[in-house]
Amino acid sequence: MLFLYNLAVLVASSVLKLVANFSPKLKLFVDGRKNVFSQLQQEISEQDKVIWVHTASLGEFEQGLPIIEKLKVTYPNHKILVTFFSPSGYEVKKNTTVADLVLYLPLDTKKNARKFIALARPRLAIFVKYEIWPNYLQELKQQQVPTLLISAIFLKRQIFFKGYGGFMRKGLHTFSHIFVQDKNSQDLLRSIDINNSTVAGDTRLDRVSEILERDNTLDFMATFKQGDLCMVAGSTWPEDEAILLEAMNKIDQGIKFAIAPHNIKEAHIQKLKGAITKKTVLFSELDKTDIADAEVLIIDTVGLLTKIYSYADIAYVGGGFATGLHNTLEPAVFGIPVIIGPEFKGFKEAEDLVHLKGVLPVSDKVELQKTLDALLQNPDFRKETGTRNANYIAQNKGASSKILHHIKKLL
Repeated sequence: MLFLYNLAVLVASSVLKLVANFSPKLKLFVDGRKNVFSQLQQEISEQDKVIWVHTASLGEFEQGLPIIEKLKVTYPNHKILVTFFSPSGYEVKKNTTVADLVLYLPLDTKKNARKFIALARPRLAIFVKYEIWPNYLQELKQQQVPTLLISAIFLKRQIFFKGYGGFMRKGLHTFSHIFVQDKNSQDLLRSIDINNSTVAGDTRLDRVSEILERDNTLDFMATFKQGDLCMVAGSTWPEDEAILLEAMNKIDQGIKFAIAPHNIKEAHIQKLKGAITKKTVLFSELDKTDIADAEVLIIDTVGLLTKIYSYADIAYVGGGFATGLHNTLEPAVFGIPVIIGPEFKGFKEAEDLVHLKGVLPVSDKVELQKTLDALLQNPDFRKETGTRNANYIAQNKGASSKILHHIKKLL
């Protein structure tokens, strides 16, 4: 199977180069890897002590960020190398100041793995959640580089636990230690004779906990909300908006709505605005619009959503009707109820919070309307629901400290 895997990677490499001519995203994927080795040669010397952190994309980077920040403080004389697999992560974070060098990870061939590790010379390699690349891991093992997998979560359906997944199981066996999110993941690892694991939880809980310690003030949100209740709908897709807008148009209970759609292209924003019957303003128009008496605010920019959640009494997180649920922890940390669509399986934090009844799933516009009515008409229910979310995060944070304690034994 390893032979077939290596063959598939080589074939994919050739196909991607051809297809990249017709896809801007794939072009970034291919072109971004062209100068990786020369950048390593220029930026890393034989004297450098390098800690390498690899993430798939933006979500995994956010999971790894609490560890990266702690490493930067604890080991100021080390260089932090961060690599991404996906353009959606690299293009957003390529200029981050938390790392000394940010690169794409070349495809997982034996040749690339040997060359990359020879040039990077990592003293420690950290992979986040699902990033398990057999050739890189085997080369790290041969070079006797300690490797950690953090915030990992395993499910019975994954290839590691199938009869044909031997080469991937071998990859898991190369890790010096694996930090998993839950006991079920640890039990699955033990079922394939991997016993070097610790149940540490999810580092994202540490990340979102830090949100409470920073200044989340937004003057425009204070002006917009005033003394009214406020519902914030974040990262919404058209499938979410189809039921949200109907509910927003019907409700008349002294509540204001802020909606931050996933797609902020002008055509979509104008379509969204046109479907709302209440007085609506766009964030991009705040300098020429009186926001105080507006009922709906459309956030047609990026980077503000987390702070906007701090003004919410109720949150809706998008993606549960579409391509995949977005981050429920960011609003949950503020101790407010969170509503989502029906597709949340595989998102452990969402599953946990649904079980605790802090996150409330709805399957259609009727359920959404009933849920909103219950939350708006019963302040005690609203408070109790939100408190469950805040308590969950407070009680389950601390993964980063456990991981850093182990790292101190290795460096």
